Amino acid sequence: MKRRRILTCAGAVPLWLAGCASTQAPTRWYELKSEPPEAVPAPRPGDGAVWELSGRLPLPDALERDTLVVASGAAGVVPLPGHRWVVPLRESIPMRLAADLALLRGEDLVWLSPAPAGVVVARRLRVAIDTLVADETRQTLRLRARWWFTNDPPSTPPTTGAAEIDTALTDRSPDALAAGHRLALWRLAQRITGTP
Repeated sequence: MKRRRILTCAGAVPLWLAGCASTQAPTRWYELKSEPPEAVPAPRPGDGAVWELSGRLPLPDALERDTLVVASGAAGVVPLPGHRWVVPLRESIPMRLAADLALLRGEDLVWLSPAPAGVVVARRLRVAIDTLVADETRQTLRLRARWWFTNDPPSTPPTTGAAEIDTALTDRSPDALAAGHRLALWRLAQRITGTP
């Protein structure tokens, strides 16, 4: 009798654990879509110089996580449990930014480092993201970034630029938050290329 009770209890434990696991909401996944979030204007090649964007793009530590985050208080950030990036931002941001710059300048004028063999790079572009986070109310996403160009060979001092871009979010959902990240990057590419 005692043995039957132990076996019954042992069989109930996996069922109880499975019941607990099934009450957790499934993970929702988000990506920085490859399609630009706005209409693409005609390319503006400028001087026609080939740019190479560095694939090492410094991000705030909070964005090194795979979880979506929002601001909290004066200096905090809060991860959104169960809402994750398919590709970490440290990998997807350089890819998306390079693609957006190429759309705005011309397909063969922007390459993600390293440029293919045979491509003569005239200007090397580095970008640093200082801020990319929504406020606590999730109404606005703020992007603050700096960039600098060096010529190849480096005959002149680097030229620098900076931008602070506030993007209104359509609602408080994580989906709107992820879409806001994509729109902010598109607008950063516009600032870097001088596209109106």
